[in-house]
Order: sequence, then C-alpha cells, then structure tokens
Amino acid sequence: MDTEEKKEEQENTEEPSSPSELRFTVNMTSKVLYDFLLYHAYTKVSGILSVCFGAAGVIFYFRFGEIMYLALGVLLILYLPVNLWYRSKVQMMNPVFKKPITYDISADGISVFQDGESGKVSWDQCTKAVSTKQSIIVYTGKLNASIFPRKELGDDLPALMALIGKYMEPKRVKIRF
Repeated sequence: MDTEEKKEEQENTEEPSSPSELRFTVNMTSKVLYDFLLYHAYTKVSGILSVCFGAAGVIFYFRFGEIMYLALGVLLILYLPVNLWYRSKVQMMNPVFKKPITYDISADGISVFQDGESGKVSWDQCTKAVSTKQSIIVYTGKLNASIFPRKELGDDLPALMALIGKYMEPKRVKIRF
C-alpha cells in the first residue's frame, strides 16, 4: 500500500465512539436518491391522491371525450415523478452527496462520518426502516433518513438488515431482501 492509499484509508476511518458491529462506506447516486424520493412521495396521501385524480382524469376523458380531462390527468400522473427526478439531480450537486459517507452500525445506533464531521442517531430515534429496489432506508424523522444503497453495501447487506432487525422494534421494520 503506498502512502496515498494509507492517507485515504486514515481519512475514511475516523474512530467510532463505541465498538462497531458493522462499518461501511457508501457513495450516493442520483438514481438511489430518486428512488428514495419516489418512495417517500408515493407512500404519503398526497402522492397516492395525485395518481388517483390523474387516473380519474384519464377515465373521464374516455368517458366524456373532453381533452381537458386527459391533459389534467396526464399532468397529475407525470408531474410528481418528473419533478422528483429533477430534484434528485439538483440535490446531487450538493457537496454532501458527492463525497463518500461512512456508517458505523452498533448497539448505540447509527453513526455517520464524512469529512471529519460526525453525527449519531440512537435506535430509539429511528422511526421506521423500509426497503426499495435500490436501497435500505432508515427514517430518523418525518423528513430525515439514512439511505443505504444496496449496490454499495454488497456483502454487508444481510448484516445490515440483521442489525436493523435486532435493534429496532419489529413493527417499525418493513424490509424485504
């Protein structure tokens, strides 16, 4: 290992405050962020209603032949995913998403390390854990979450899922392998 690799390894391995059960580093992508935003939007009442009203608009178009219904229906159905795709691209311009994030999962909670900064969330602050095709998401509030991209986790995915199941209440965990 040359000195540059050792230096990078030291920068990415800040000391955790408690013994680590699982430690990994992930890089966020716009695809994973878009997947999270879609999940977050379409599991809320407003996202579900926009699809329902959009579908109703399309049905009304076929029933009554008014182009206004079709336009409104298509707008309601397409607006949210297009807007979220754009927001994911804009958010990826934020320096926080451009740099690798190191997570340390332990009995104390989830610790996050990036650029010499760190934060910690205890397990009792975690409100729910869910899975999507792209990631495992642990919500730490209504709008805040730790996003663990499946591709980035690789062999650590089963261990992460086991630790989440071990430390969170079962009724708060909705994760599929």
